[in-house]
Amino acid sequence: MSLILLLAAYAAAVFMGLNIGGNNAAASMGAAYGAKARTRRQAVILIAIFAFLGAVLSGGEVIKTLGNGIVPSGNITVVYAIIAISAAGISMFIANMLKVPISTSQAAVGAVAGLGIYVGILDMVVLTKIVSWWVITPLVAFFLAFIMGKYFHPIILLWLVDHKSEATIRKIIGFLLTISGCYVAYSAGANNAANAVGPLVGAGFMDSTTGAVIGGLTIGAGAILLGSRVLETVGKGITELCAIRAVFVEFVAAVLVHTASIMGIPVSLGEIVTAAIIGIGCANEGLLAARNETVQKIITMWFVSPLMAGVITYGALVVIG
Repeated sequence: MSLILLLAAYAAAVFMGLNIGGNNAAASMGAAYGAKARTRRQAVILIAIFAFLGAVLSGGEVIKTLGNGIVPSGNITVVYAIIAISAAGISMFIANMLKVPISTSQAAVGAVAGLGIYVGILDMVVLTKIVSWWVITPLVAFFLAFIMGKYFHPIILLWLVDHKSEATIRKIIGFLLTISGCYVAYSAGANNAANAVGPLVGAGFMDSTTGAVIGGLTIGAGAILLGSRVLETVGKGITELCAIRAVFVEFVAAVLVHTASIMGIPVSLGEIVTAAIIGIGCANEGLLAARNETVQKIITMWFVSPLMAGVITYGALVVIG
């Protein structure tokens, strides 16, 4: 393998990982940032640490799915993998510049699907399963968050006010936000590392363990370097959150993303977190919480990102063909 190809492969993985960290991983603590429970600096540092741990300890199954599940092993070359990762990274970069928390998983899967269409081999059973999870998980997140915001939040708040001092309440909520936010970041690393390195693993360029380490490191770095922009959008651009509601949002998101990671399904953390924030906003403000300009822009980009990544991948492969 030439030095240029070697450098290009690592550059593509690093570029994608940085953008994942800036977009979806950063969204993992948008709820807590919006509730003013953490500063921007605290949020991105915690994201970096726990996203890396999630990638290394729990990222293997999703890496396998993106590496050889959608397009079977032996059909992805290193050049094809570089193009697919770069195409997904470009769509993520555009989203970061627009400060929109789109789905890194949808961009990555769209790019791999474009590759599969080009080579004429695409496992539609696996792809259909992944897409069904994309539809179901945000709906589940919305309804769970809505129920918690509508019914559990008043009960918990009343109990705390009746039984605990204001200082104790702040400590309890601060502790819960720290735990839930770190869990979300861990789940994000486990699910999203594959988006940066999956095609390279499928091409035999690196093994899953090496891919998980590279994915985790770059996602962590991306959270620190680029995460502030999307934190602002998710935390403050959708609806106002109190600290208790932020805990609900984070635990809902973490459980759903972690479950998907165990199943080897690449899902969208940004999509799930945003759906949960909308759900809890609707519980508090009614349907008006889901009609603002930020929500409309996010939903539009969810559809655009996989199509953009797939078209860029397919077009680039035709050109070099």
